[in-house]
Amino acid sequence: MLLAGIDIGTLTCRLLVAEVNPPSEFRVVDADRRILRLGEGVDQYKRLSDEAMDRVVAKLKEWREKTAKYSLDGVVVVATSAVRESENRQEFLTRVKQETGWDVEILSGAEEARRTLLGIRFGLPPAIKEFLGLDIGGGSTECILAQEGKAPAVISLDLGVVRLLERVFRQDPPAASEIHKAEAVIDQELANVSKAFGSMPRIPLVGTAGTVTTLAAMAQGLPRYESARVHNYELPLSTIKRLEQDLITKVGPQRLAMPGLEPGREYVIVVGTIILRRVMETFGFETCLVSDFGLREGILVDLATKRS
Repeated sequence: MLLAGIDIGTLTCRLLVAEVNPPSEFRVVDADRRILRLGEGVDQYKRLSDEAMDRVVAKLKEWREKTAKYSLDGVVVVATSAVRESENRQEFLTRVKQETGWDVEILSGAEEARRTLLGIRFGLPPAIKEFLGLDIGGGSTECILAQEGKAPAVISLDLGVVRLLERVFRQDPPAASEIHKAEAVIDQELANVSKAFGSMPRIPLVGTAGTVTTLAAMAQGLPRYESARVHNYELPLSTIKRLEQDLITKVGPQRLAMPGLEPGREYVIVVGTIILRRVMETFGFETCLVSDFGLREGILVDLATKRS
């Protein structure tokens, strides 16, 4: 089946057109992603700004024209943290429907985690059956415990790179006190993971989404993003700490000179790196296996499974 999926995230919007035939076939036909910051200010004001909605709707209209060129068997458009938490979400959904014809499905944190897990599993080496999935987003972070013979355990944390940046950080480079405050907020949220999952089994950590894939690109010094080199890359905690120390000594424009860092992430990458480091330190992970498969792929796997 030739399917199109769009993930409207708090920070990034992603388009994927792919041939999907579960359980094993997944061939990318077209893809795009743009950092549009739909969720800026939502944590404080609980509303999507007109300017942010304008940016996203304009890009969705472009993608509507692009996808019209394909003979698609189905389209799925989903929205996550920023939209589900905003008081004016219906205004946004109505605009998207009127200007593109698409209906947007708002995912709960649990449903976001379920479909992210579908995407992660599709892209993992066959030998990996059990893992902790980590999806660091703009507004929330999903943790997914996948174990053989058990239903996946999922928890969505009130923790994301845009949310934490707006709550805690006022200086650039960040002050030591801001980093400590961010760590305290992260640790408080991670305590909920321990309560939900109990003691963490000795399984791999698999990270997905922009923070983790960007750090994998930066660790390799990639001049441009290459999915083949990022996907299934082993990212050591020691490398994450080294990159963090480099990032926190620079201001945003200076960070953009670091290979692998795309424009639009020069501020949030600091926050995402701290979140990833604290997750690994808290639960004893020395490496993170990077997955370029996540929610965007998962929504297509889910749709293909339902249609087959």
